[in-house]
Amino acid sequence: MNNILTFDVEDWYHCIDLTPDQWPGCEDRIVNSTRTVLDILDSGNTKATFFVLGHVADLHPELVEEIHGRGHEVGTHGRNHEFIYKQTPEEFESDLTSSLDKLESITGQRPVSYRAPYFSITKDSLWALNILARQGIRFDSSIFPVVNYRYGIPGSPRLPYKTDEGIIEVPVSTFPLGKTNVPCGGGIYFRFFTYAALKHIYRIMNNRGEQLTIYLHPWEFDPDQPVVPMKRSLKLRHYWALRKTGRRLAKMIHDFRFGPIREVAGL
Repeated sequence: MNNILTFDVEDWYHCIDLTPDQWPGCEDRIVNSTRTVLDILDSGNTKATFFVLGHVADLHPELVEEIHGRGHEVGTHGRNHEFIYKQTPEEFESDLTSSLDKLESITGQRPVSYRAPYFSITKDSLWALNILARQGIRFDSSIFPVVNYRYGIPGSPRLPYKTDEGIIEVPVSTFPLGKTNVPCGGGIYFRFFTYAALKHIYRIMNNRGEQLTIYLHPWEFDPDQPVVPMKRSLKLRHYWALRKTGRRLAKMIHDFRFGPIREVAGL
């Protein structure tokens, strides 16, 4: 079975509750960490979707060119890594179109895949789907069927489905235990569980016909990134087991087949 592999191309400082005016003071490490990912994928002859943040594209258009040139899908992660439910519809559409325009100017292709920063399409921001459809987005991976203090729509479908707006929604993988969906499709969950446990879960899901959707970030392949003061819970989630991520990705693409959203997520 072909599964879906995705990367949110944001630097280490984009997701640790710093405001954009603080970003210029942070060390820029996104190029090397992303190239680490690209090299691992090349070694396993695997293609993926890279949801590129507009801010990264502004700083490093050559990196976007390289991702595209190596045969991967370039999707958009928005421009400024903001929670959608803290934006107005007008602010969200402006952020979205700005990122789409920037990425199209670099690759010559307008992205058709989107992931919201922080998976922040929730019940309070479902209006974003209409805007995504209007802007030509065909695949979205922003709705997480879990309970989380920052995101999630509990009870939403676990597997890819078509929304009323005609978008194919591609949730990150979860494993159902009773009435609870346990996240297992990437991020801290990919680093926290043993690979043996993840492989067992992934085999069960594939064997019953469920397509995997995995997400990771380039900064998760950068164990030498700066360590800065932050809330204890966020620090644990951000820095846990970073030295394992590269080896685990290499194992996973050896054990399972993967491709980008636009090629795999048909309904």
